[in-house]
Amino acid sequence: MNATKEQKVLGYLPDDTPPWGAMLSLGFQQVLTMFPATVLVAALTKFDVGVTLLASGIGTIVALLVSRRKIPMYYGSSFSYIAVVITAMSLYANDCFSDPTTFYCPEGVRLVQVGIIGTGVLEILFGLLIMKIGKDALDRVLPPIVTGSIALVIGVALAGAALGMAGAHWGVAFITLIATILFSVYLRGKGLLGMLPILLGAVVGYAAAAAFGIIDYSVIGAASWLAVPKITFPDFANPNAWAMVVSISLIAIATIPESTAHLYQMSLYIDNLAAELKRKPFGIKNLIGLNLVADGSDDIIVGFLGGCAGTNYGENNSLMAITRNYSVPVLMAAGVIAILLGFVGKLAALVNSVPVAVTGGLAIYLFGVIGMQGVALIQSEKVDLFDPKNLAIGSVILVLGIGGNLALPDGLFPFVVPGVFPVGIPAIVFAAIVGILLNVVFVIFQPKAE
Repeated sequence: MNATKEQKVLGYLPDDTPPWGAMLSLGFQQVLTMFPATVLVAALTKFDVGVTLLASGIGTIVALLVSRRKIPMYYGSSFSYIAVVITAMSLYANDCFSDPTTFYCPEGVRLVQVGIIGTGVLEILFGLLIMKIGKDALDRVLPPIVTGSIALVIGVALAGAALGMAGAHWGVAFITLIATILFSVYLRGKGLLGMLPILLGAVVGYAAAAAFGIIDYSVIGAASWLAVPKITFPDFANPNAWAMVVSISLIAIATIPESTAHLYQMSLYIDNLAAELKRKPFGIKNLIGLNLVADGSDDIIVGFLGGCAGTNYGENNSLMAITRNYSVPVLMAAGVIAILLGFVGKLAALVNSVPVAVTGGLAIYLFGVIGMQGVALIQSEKVDLFDPKNLAIGSVILVLGIGGNLALPDGLFPFVVPGVFPVGIPAIVFAAIVGILLNVVFVIFQPKAE
């Protein structure tokens, strides 16, 4: 045997099509990885679980086609939109959150859908703009101090909602929280299990809830095995529709840097595998604009169907890095599997049977992670926090967003904008607007350097 014989390199690049067996098994892993977080967002915001899975699958397939099958990304529900969605539903569809036993609120969903579509349009416009003028020019208007601070506000502003849910049963909530943290820390790098700390934490929490006797199993028993997802259409005629477009679309400002970071990460891994396979690099890091157009296409799809606002999933990106599988056909297979799962009524009922205290325990951890990701963005971009300009922008966003959400009645600033914000501007939205405008002032009238 030749000792110098090269070892075969295993892995699939974006344009590779694995055998059917490998494609289905790898696709199922992708679905299993996105499932916990995707359905949790639906449960927290009173969206239909079946529609959310259906829309996730269709949205992913459409986004892959829009990106010309060059960018391997899976799209699931985004946590970044939870705060503004809950605020909007509480203001304009009051019945959604008044009853803790309500699993699905079509009135609120139809209204929020308008805003999700608006987010998709904004992301597409940002993508086209980057293709035209480049990312550096856009970064001047939306620098990391703005986007990172907004992400921090989004996470911390959700603290009250997380504790409110956990308060349904503190024992179960803290068992869930501790288990999720332990899984996320000690299973990191342990293959597929390391990608599923939320699912494993939810399982432990569900078992604890069963031991305390607080699970209503009748929801599962009453559900049929096959059920058509409760697709709804956007309520464009609602007088509060424009408020949804402005409020929800602005959150895209915080998710665009996240999506771009995912793109850079994936490009590094893909080109490394391509070098090992002695193939040309794909260089998807140069497709920032196209990536955002794909993001927007996903949001338009889920917005029309009634699914949660989406984002490309870091969990799935990590799974691809571990399995060295970046095949676009595999992700399309995952999309088809997600679509089929959307029609399993028992699955949606099982998710709906999860007690509020369990979701509260998960939310304490997840909402905090959202906030810390804002800190990580500021840190990774080496933002100078000794610069008075950055200090001013960041501090104003934090106080207006967090303070306004926690201290003002209904989290609203009392500034009425007829036809858009007839009862006031939500604190998170107001903080984002002020932060962006403040930065624009500094761009136009640049402070003198020392």
